Amino acid sequence: MAYIIGEACIGVKDMSCVEACPVDCIYPDEKGDMLMIHPEECIDCAACVDPCPVDAIYYEDEVPEKWSSFIDKAKNFDFTGLAPAVRKG
Repeated sequence: MAYIIGEACIGVKDMSCVEACPVDCIYPDEKGDMLMIHPEECIDCAACVDPCPVDAIYYEDEVPEKWSSFIDKAKNFDFTGLAPAVRKG
């Protein structure tokens, strides 16, 4: 597992992380209300972390306890058939 996007992203989806990601591994979730990082596509570069305006992105081992359920959500998320989030501009 690589980086995890936590609860602070819900309803925000600022997309700054998408703009910073060099490998397009960030996807909208099935409801479209938050973003998810594809664990097999992520190269652990951390480029997405600092641009996030709500501090929602953490390395798996550093996810705050209150957001620990998002680790399982990311591990079990089905990315099949989804397209990466679209960059602005």
